[in-house]
Amino acid sequence: MGKGTLIVALLLILLPKAFPQDAVTRNLRAEEPACEGYQVDVCGVCAGDGSSCEVISGTFSRSFLSVGYHKVLEIPLGAQNIRIQETVKSKNYLALRTPDGNSIINGNWAIDRPGIFFAAGTELTYRRPNEIRSKTGESITAPGPTAQELHLYLIYQQPGPSVFYEYILPREDTLGSPSAPTLDVLPLVETQHPSDGQGYPPTDGTGNQNSLSGVHPNLVPSNSFPFTTKHPAAQLSPYTWRRTGTMLCSATCGTGRRQVVFSCVEQGTDAAVPGNLCDFTQSPLPLSEDCNTQPCPAFWDMGEWSECSKTCGPGAQHRQVLCRQPQVNGSPAPAGPRLCRHLEQPETTASCQLKICSEWQIRSEWTPCSVPCGVGQRMRDVRCVDNLGDVVTDEECNMRLRPEDVQNCDAGPCARSWFFTPWSDRCSAECGEGMRSRAVVCLMSHVGSLPLDGCGDEKPEELTPCDIGPCQHKLEWYTGPWGQCSAECGNGTQSRTVACLLHGNGSLEVTTPANCAHLPRPPSTRTCHLKRCGAKWFVTEWSSCSRSCEGGFRVREVRCLADDMTESSGCDPSLTPEDREECNTHSCIPEIDENCRDMYYNCNVVVQARLCVYSYYRTACCVSCARVSRREAQLGGR
Repeated sequence: MGKGTLIVALLLILLPKAFPQDAVTRNLRAEEPACEGYQVDVCGVCAGDGSSCEVISGTFSRSFLSVGYHKVLEIPLGAQNIRIQETVKSKNYLALRTPDGNSIINGNWAIDRPGIFFAAGTELTYRRPNEIRSKTGESITAPGPTAQELHLYLIYQQPGPSVFYEYILPREDTLGSPSAPTLDVLPLVETQHPSDGQGYPPTDGTGNQNSLSGVHPNLVPSNSFPFTTKHPAAQLSPYTWRRTGTMLCSATCGTGRRQVVFSCVEQGTDAAVPGNLCDFTQSPLPLSEDCNTQPCPAFWDMGEWSECSKTCGPGAQHRQVLCRQPQVNGSPAPAGPRLCRHLEQPETTASCQLKICSEWQIRSEWTPCSVPCGVGQRMRDVRCVDNLGDVVTDEECNMRLRPEDVQNCDAGPCARSWFFTPWSDRCSAECGEGMRSRAVVCLMSHVGSLPLDGCGDEKPEELTPCDIGPCQHKLEWYTGPWGQCSAECGNGTQSRTVACLLHGNGSLEVTTPANCAHLPRPPSTRTCHLKRCGAKWFVTEWSSCSRSCEGGFRVREVRCLADDMTESSGCDPSLTPEDREECNTHSCIPEIDENCRDMYYNCNVVVQARLCVYSYYRTACCVSCARVSRREAQLGGR
C-alpha cells in the first residue's frame, strides 16, 4: 500500500463526518484513470497530502429567532464536497440563494419538492426525510466546485434550530501549482466559516472588513473559538494571540457594545497565521467594550393624527410633535426644541375631509293657507339629500340650517255674523198656545263659533209663540207627582196618581180610564233607590209547627246578604233574627162538645177514605174525625 493510500485512509478515519464515504470514493474513482499508481487525497489531488485545500465546517444554532429567512452561511466560489445537514428534525427549512437574490431552493416562501437542482455550475441534491423514525432533518449536498458564491438560509419556524455545514475550499497559494506526492501527513484544520454567523465578516470597528491576504481568514470572535487539531507545539511558540479588531457595534450612537476579536499572529512581525498554530489554552477570555459613545442626534417624534374634527366637509386633525433624543439604554427621552432646530419641524395640523356633507333641499312650493280667513298654516316638503341626490335621514344634515317646512299664514280678517237655523215645524203644545224654537250662534266666516257676545249686535230670538187652535173634547192622561220611596235604602217603589182628563171649554174633567185606553198610559209605579243599604238580614217564612198541641217548634232560614244579593258577613250579629221558635203550646185534651156526634153509621168508611179534611165530613162524622185528629197529634208529638 502506498503512502497516498495511507493518507486517504487516515483522513477517512479522522474525519468520518466531514466527507461521505461515497463522495470520496466517487472522486477517487473519477481520478483513477489519470492517477495510476497513486491515491487521490481529500482535495482531489493525485498522490496529494491534503495540504492544498482547507476543510470548512461548523454548526449554526440559536435558541429563538423571528419567523422568516435568516442567513446562515456564505459558501464561496470554488467550494467542493458541500454537505449541509439539519442535526435535528424540525419544522424549519433550508434555503439557497445566489448573491443577487435569485432563489435556488425554497425561495419566496415556496417550499420545493426534494430532488436534484442544477445551479452555480454544480448538481445540488435536496433531501427531506419523511420517515417517522428519522431523527435528522433536511440536507443539501453538492460535489462542486461551485461556479459562483452560494448563500445558505434557514427558514425559521420552530425554536432550537441546529444546522451543520461542511465544504472543502482550495488554498489560494496552491491554486495553479502542480501537485506532487508527499510522504508527510499534515493535520487537517477544522474551522468555522469566517463570518459572524449571520453571513457578514467581522469588522475592525471602523466598518472595514478584516481580511488577511494570502491565507484564509482565521479570526476568533470573543464568543466563539474554532475547534482545531494543533501541531505539536515547541517549548516556546513563535505565535501568539493578539487583538486585531472588533465586531460591529450594537449601536451607531449613544454608547453601544462590541466584541473584541483576537487573531493568531507571528511574534515580531504580527503577521496573521492560521489559528491552529497558537496555543488554544492561552486564548484570551471573551472581551467586550463600549463603542460609539457620542450622543445620538435629536429627532422630531411624531404622534398619531387625531380624528377629523368634522364627520363631513372640510375639517382639521392634529398630532403631537416632540423633540426627543435617544438615551444610553436606547429609549428616546424628551429634549428641548433647540436640539431639533436644525431640522424642519413636521406639521402639527392638517386639513381633512371624510366625505361631502349632505344638504337640505326644498322639494315643493308652499301649500295654500289652511283657513279662508284669519291666521292659519301652510306647509312645504323639505328633505335631507346626500351628494348623490338620495334622500337620507334628517340627522345627516345640519339641523340648525334646516329650512322651515311649516309657517303661519294670515288670510285676512274674518267677518262676524249671527247664524241661525229655521224655526222648528212642531209647536210645543198639541192644542192651544205653545212655542217653536231655532238655534242661534255667532260665527266668524264659517270657521268657528265665538261667545254669544262676540258678534256685538242684538241676538236674534230663539223662541216664537205658536197656536194650533183651541183644545175641545180632548182626552189625555194626567200624572201627579211621584210619592215617597218605599225603602230608605236599597231598592224600593214609588207611586203616583194617573188619571184620564177631558179638556172642554177651558176646563178639565176627570173621566174613567177606559176613555183614555187608546192612549199610551204612563206608569203609575216605578222602582227607586235612595242609597245603598249595605249588608242586611233576610229571613224566609216560618215552617209548619212540629206538633199540633202541647208545644212544638217551627224554623226558618236567616241569611246576611249584600246589596247585590250575595252572601256577606257585614251584618250586625246582635240583630240576627231568630231562626227557631215554639208553637202550639196548648193542651191536647179535647174539649167536650155536646153537639159533636156521628150522624151516619158508616163514619168509619169516611175515616178510612181520609175525608175528615173536609168540613162537611168533620161535622157529619164529628166523633170519628176528632178521634183520628187526637191520634195523629199524639203520634206527631212523640
